[in-house]
Amino acid sequence: MATNDLCTPEGARRLKERIEAYWRERGYEVNVDLVDAGFMPAMRSARTDVRSNLVNGLPRPANDRSSERRSA
Repeated sequence: MATNDLCTPEGARRLKERIEAYWRERGYEVNVDLVDAGFMPAMRSARTDVRSNLVNGLPRPANDRSSERRSA
């Protein structure tokens, strides 16, 4: 059963796949990683973060070789 919670491992994986597919269809290669953030007291549960090399929601220019990672 699918949920809208994008912080669960399954929800984060679905979001990762959607982001990668969206940009692949537009001719860009976007790197998206899932990071287990562990238990978060404020959420009262564990969470999985989705991190990418997008900058302000857009792919980096082809000539930008920076390895710095950003959160999406």
